[in-house]
Amino acid sequence: MIDHERDLTHVHEATEKLLAAAASLDNAAVAEPSRLPGWTRGHVLTHVARNADALVNVLQGLPMYADAASREDDIEAGAGRPLDAQLADLRATTERLRAVTAEPADWSRTVEMRNGVRDSASRIPFRRWVEVDLHHVDLGVGYELEDLPEEFVTREIAFLAQRFTGLESVPATTLRSADGGSWTTGGATGGVVVTGPATELVGWLAGRRDGAALTAEGGPLPTLPAL
Repeated sequence: MIDHERDLTHVHEATEKLLAAAASLDNAAVAEPSRLPGWTRGHVLTHVARNADALVNVLQGLPMYADAASREDDIEAGAGRPLDAQLADLRATTERLRAVTAEPADWSRTVEMRNGVRDSASRIPFRRWVEVDLHHVDLGVGYELEDLPEEFVTREIAFLAQRFTGLESVPATTLRSADGGSWTTGGATGGVVVTGPATELVGWLAGRRDGAALTAEGGPLPTLPAL
């Protein structure tokens, strides 16, 4: 069962860590490349801020973004800002999201994300936690996949495994972590077993690592679609 209140606490803690890490940078560092191809750290910080605004829209029954072009344009427009503007923006959007999630609401209702994806409102806090913590890693400032909370890693593996389930472009795949966790994903044909540390599994599923530290049996390591 999803506990949105617990997840909101995780979001708050993760956001404070991200803000502290970002505050240790300077303007030059914000303009440097992040770990995401084509994006600077400024792009990453702006995206995290705009995602908070987008989730406010979702929870209020509005379109997540006006359209795909405006989403990209907003990130580009904000990426080159100095550090103090980035931090002020992220703090402000964080507070807006926190205020909306504190309002009385039916957390069992279904909400619409972008591209027609529908989900329970109760899962929005976890989705935000994913955005904050994975993009903290993407900044390349010393926070690694190995620093992610164990609960986060386990749940994100399950979330992404579910996301790829039914895709015929991905062979039927069993995921096994070194600590005994097991998940299934992919289409109806195939039979690949992918094994490795949970952090390597989540890194591969989330497109943050190439899977070189994983072992595949029954076929090559599957190629996953971009998130």
